[in-house]
Amino acid sequence: MEFCSFAVSGQARATNLAMRIIKFSSNLPVRTRSHAIKVTRAMANLFLFLGEAFVYVTIMITLLHLRHRLGLGVFIAALGVMHFIETYLAAVFYVQLPFGVISPGSAVLFSGKLMMILLLYVKEDAATVRQPIYGLLAGNFLTVGLGFILQQHVTVSIVPGRIADLAFIDEMGWLMVWGTLLLYLDSLIIILLYERFGRHLRRFMTLRFFLCGAAVLTFDQAGFFIALHALNGAPAEVFWGGWLAKMGAAAFYSVLLGAYLHFSNHTVLAVSRRPIGDIFNDLTFRERYEDLLSRSGRDSLTGTLDRGRFEFDGMRLIRNAVAAGTPASVMIIDADHFKAVNDRLGHPEGDRVLKAIVSAIKTQLNPGDHLFRYGGEEFVIVSENLNAALALPHAEKIRASVEASVRTSDSAVVTISIGIASTPQDGATLKDLLSRADNMLYRAKDAGRNRVESNLS
Repeated sequence: MEFCSFAVSGQARATNLAMRIIKFSSNLPVRTRSHAIKVTRAMANLFLFLGEAFVYVTIMITLLHLRHRLGLGVFIAALGVMHFIETYLAAVFYVQLPFGVISPGSAVLFSGKLMMILLLYVKEDAATVRQPIYGLLAGNFLTVGLGFILQQHVTVSIVPGRIADLAFIDEMGWLMVWGTLLLYLDSLIIILLYERFGRHLRRFMTLRFFLCGAAVLTFDQAGFFIALHALNGAPAEVFWGGWLAKMGAAAFYSVLLGAYLHFSNHTVLAVSRRPIGDIFNDLTFRERYEDLLSRSGRDSLTGTLDRGRFEFDGMRLIRNAVAAGTPASVMIIDADHFKAVNDRLGHPEGDRVLKAIVSAIKTQLNPGDHLFRYGGEEFVIVSENLNAALALPHAEKIRASVEASVRTSDSAVVTISIGIASTPQDGATLKDLLSRADNMLYRAKDAGRNRVESNLS
């Protein structure tokens, strides 16, 4: 209700201002009075644009902020529902502003949607951002396909003077497809630019938002105008007026998004430590990710998650923990003198010992632990919500469980050594944590094996 009141009161103030100026200008010469009225109407439209932009971004930020309570689907659905109206307005609805003829569909709604997609990436990740993009693209192709089939019907008139304009639906469908293809490219570019600018503007979030938005909206304005000119014969002033409006929208939205991140105590890293190529892969569904997700990801001998799943899930778990500001730990586990077991008792016995080790480890796992077979007799545990102080006694329980329960066929005691690394002190990426944990594992081996080592031990 407050948002609606703001919009209504803003419109009322703009109208009152216009009436006062018109009344004042009634005593002026006709040409001067006509110019004054045009300027007044243009200024009133500008205030209305600002009101529309404020209402849009406030509602969308609220839905995104409440995603953990309402579900992210509410935000994505709202983003998708606005797509038709923004395309329709961009095609046929224009008003005069002080610097040109502008459509609120393009300047307010589309610009706002692109900036909200960037905010979604900042708050979530690239894998989440691609969901609304691909959903919009699929929906728009479906609109075009159904529009073609609908045109084959022989219709009857039920409401006098009203007939279905299927040609309009078809035209809008293709405009929406073109707009979504541009949105797809825009989203890729704006996220990659955001990461690139972050190398130099780590602490200037609002400026990063603006530079990314301004660059990508310039590209988008050129692309959408080409289609609009081809279909509707839009004049050049539509391009330049729209470009100026989008630059203003980029500045307006950047200030509001920057303020939101500041006052919401946003904890995500200002710069992602992931390579830009990995972010691009997430956004574009590269085959190696699809293949990775389609596989079972289970080690055939021990039943644990395999090395491939570790490379994918481990990176995601650490990235999410760092973004949320919660601790995470990585443990590398190595079976002591395992080669001697294989040499003395044979590989079948070695396989049985590995399965017994895994069974003993699993008895001590917490709900937030993820166990992977890293290779040979090495295993890795990625533990969510486990800091360095808690990881040390947890690993000690795992070590003690293996020592107490695992024996070879000739009754020899089997032991393990464990190296631990934790965020944030040991690093903020899986690569850093794995390297640090490996160093701790070698320290445990050098100290006599059957030990747990971390930066706290």
